[in-house]
Amino acid sequence: MIASNESSRASDTDASFEVPPFAALCLEAAVEDWRASFEHPFLLGLLDGTLDEEKFRYYQMQDARYLQTYADVCSMISVRFKDAGRKLWFIEGARLALVVERELHEEYGRKLGYTGEDIANLVLSPDNRAYQNHLLTSARSDSLLTAVAALAPCPWLYADIGQQVIHRFTELPEDHPYADWLATYADPTFVVYTNELLAHLQYVADRFPDPDHQSDAIEAFVLSAKYEVKFWEQAWTLQGWGDEQAALSLIDPEETA
Repeated sequence: MIASNESSRASDTDASFEVPPFAALCLEAAVEDWRASFEHPFLLGLLDGTLDEEKFRYYQMQDARYLQTYADVCSMISVRFKDAGRKLWFIEGARLALVVERELHEEYGRKLGYTGEDIANLVLSPDNRAYQNHLLTSARSDSLLTAVAALAPCPWLYADIGQQVIHRFTELPEDHPYADWLATYADPTFVVYTNELLAHLQYVADRFPDPDHQSDAIEAFVLSAKYEVKFWEQAWTLQGWGDEQAALSLIDPEETA
């Protein structure tokens, strides 16, 4: 694992990442939260293989629902672009999120004992629900710049984690319990995806030069980075609502459709 102060700068120093000026401003503002992800005991345990299986199961199930919303947000952003190529890129981002969800979660569902029906009926954790609401609100109600900025930390952070995997392991040990998960995000296609997303972010930033627009977008990026830390934490603590039956009333009908 790269030292935490280097992890927060990984996207600047790793030649495989191409970071345009506005993305660099966003990362600079979120540097403490970026570092906190790489220092979190959940991620450390995931990397070294000591993470408790129950915590990984919790994470996987919550993440499956998160990725569905990520796909929705990509689709919502796509309709806000006039350029057909950019529309198609975000539509493909939605498809990719669903493909990753299906492949990872079908495989781990068999290993860890949950089904697609379990995912559909899952009560979202407080922090997962808040993160999803943040992304959906940004896509529905805020500027296009803010919507793209809010989306960016998730794939960028996971691609950065994948680069740490490459730096740490010459080859993933065959007996590593989370090798499939680590290999997924170490795939170079995630770096390519991130670079393209950051290029789209810069394209929109160039068309929203107003300081207030850019400040709002940076704030949205930072908030998403904070929610990424909370996503590790919720799984580490097995976060719940206290009264799970009461929490069922908080599920929107469309979430279980």
